[in-house]
Amino acid sequence: MKKLLIAAVLITSVHLMAQDRTIKVDYNKSAGKLNTMFKECIGAGRANEGLRADWQQQLALVKKECDFKYIRFHGLLSDDMAVYREDSKGNPEYNYQYVDVLFDYIVSMKMKPFVELGFMPNALASGKETIFWWKGNVTPPKDYKKWEDLIKNLTAHFTERYGVEEVKTWYFEVWNEPNLTPGFWTGTQAEYFKLYDYAARGVKAVNKDYKVGGPATAGAGWVPETIDFCAKNNVPLDFISTHTYGVNQGYLDEFGTSGTVLSPDENSISGDVINSRKQITNSTKPNLELHYTEWSSSYTPADPIHDSYHSAAYILQKLKQVGNAANSMSYWVFTDIFEEPGPRFTPFHGGFGLLNTQGIKKPAYFSYQFLNKLGETELQNSDKASWTSKNAKGDVQVLLWDFTNTHPGEKVWNQTYYVQDLPSKEKGKVKIEIDGMQKGKYTLEIYKVGYKVNDVYADYLALNKPSQLTREQVNAMKKKNNGDPIATEKITIDAKGTFSKEFKINENDVVFLNLIKQ
Repeated sequence: MKKLLIAAVLITSVHLMAQDRTIKVDYNKSAGKLNTMFKECIGAGRANEGLRADWQQQLALVKKECDFKYIRFHGLLSDDMAVYREDSKGNPEYNYQYVDVLFDYIVSMKMKPFVELGFMPNALASGKETIFWWKGNVTPPKDYKKWEDLIKNLTAHFTERYGVEEVKTWYFEVWNEPNLTPGFWTGTQAEYFKLYDYAARGVKAVNKDYKVGGPATAGAGWVPETIDFCAKNNVPLDFISTHTYGVNQGYLDEFGTSGTVLSPDENSISGDVINSRKQITNSTKPNLELHYTEWSSSYTPADPIHDSYHSAAYILQKLKQVGNAANSMSYWVFTDIFEEPGPRFTPFHGGFGLLNTQGIKKPAYFSYQFLNKLGETELQNSDKASWTSKNAKGDVQVLLWDFTNTHPGEKVWNQTYYVQDLPSKEKGKVKIEIDGMQKGKYTLEIYKVGYKVNDVYADYLALNKPSQLTREQVNAMKKKNNGDPIATEKITIDAKGTFSKEFKINENDVVFLNLIKQ
C-alpha cells in the first residue's frame, strides 16, 4: 500500500511539473492596440560612454532590431562631460560640446533622450563625496540658484539646437536614487525636494510645456511624498519615475561582492509597479504618468543571471504582469559598455547589458527583439505567459514562454548558481490554436531562446570561460547566437481558417511564431 501511495505521489508531482497548455485565440477578436510600453525606453550607463564608437554602433543595432524610443543614462552633468565650471570670480561658464555630440547622435538614430539631470559638477558641488569608478559627485549644490541657472541654460540650449516641438517630447528627470544615502545623494529627503524644486523651475522657465519629474528612487520609494511635496508647494510635476529590481536584499552593490538572490516572490517587480500606480491614483495628482526608469532581475552589474538564458523568460514574465500599470519600463541597460565598477576584464561578468562588450547578443536581447516583431493589434488571449497579435497585412504572431524560478533559495547566491551549466527540464506540451484566419498560403517562422539555443553563456562555459575572446571566437558566438529562425515551413490555411500546432516546451524556453501571409 505504501509503495502505491509513493507511486501516486510521484506521478502527481511529474504531472504538476509538466502540465500541458493550450493557447487559443481568434484572429477576429481584438484586444485593441498593442501596448508597447516595453520599448518606450532603454537604459545606458553614463553619458560619456555614449561618445564611444562601439557604444554608438551597438545602439544603432538595438534601435534597428528592438526599436526603443527613449534612452536614459547617468552623468550628463558630471565633469567628464565638461558642462560647467566657474571663472576666478565665481561666475558660471557653460559648455555643451560633448553633450551635443551625444545628443546629436541619439536624435540622428530617431531616438529621444530621457534626460537625467545629474550628477553635480564639481565646481558647483558642496562636497567631495562621489560614487562609482568615474566619480559622479553626489552632494547638493553649494548654490541652489546657480543649480537652477545651469538647468535653465541647458534646457534653453536644447531648445535652440533641437527646437521647441522636439524638446516637448522629451522627459527631464531630476537626479538618480536620492533615497540611497550614502550612495547617490548625501543630502536629506528635504534637500532632494529642494534640488527638485529648483531644477523643475529651471526647466519650466524655458517652456511650461516641457515635462519634468522624479524622484527616480530605488525600491519604488518616495512616490506619495514627492506628489505631496509638489502639490503643497505648487512645484511642477509631470510624471513619477522610480526603480525596482528582482532581488530582495540591498540596493547598491556595484561589484557584486555582497551576493544577490533572485526573489522567489511571483509578484517581484510587477508588485512594485502596480503599487506605484495605486499610489498615484490615490493621490492629489491621479493622472500622472508613471515611468520605471530602471528595472532588471538584479541591481548589480556583477550578477550572472543577466547572462543566463533564464533572463529571457524572466523579462517577458515581468512585462506581461505589469500590463498597463506603467507608461514605460526601461530595462537597465542595453550594453555591457558600462563602467560603474570600472572597465570590466572579462567578456561575460554578469553585466546588465542585452549585449556584451563585444556586441554579442545575450538571451535577454531576444526578448526585446521578439517583442518588437509583434503586430500592432493584440488578440484576446487568456494565457498569462504569452502575447498574440496581428498586423494590417494579415500576419499573425505568437510570443510565448515558460518562466520557472529554479533558484535553490536564499542560502545560494546568484553569483554561485547562474555561473553553472543549468540544463532545463521538460514542462510538457503547448498547443496553439488560431481560429478565423484568412484563407491562403503562409510562411511559418519559429524562433527560440532557451538552454543552448541562442544561449551564448553556455558557449562561453564550453570554452572554459576564457578571460579574453579571440576575434574568431567572437565571430563564431555572434553567428551561432543571431536569433535567426530555428525552423521555417510553408503552410496553407483552408476555408475553415484554423491554424494548429503543438510542440514540447522546457523550463525558461521562449518561443516566437510568425505566420507571414503570402
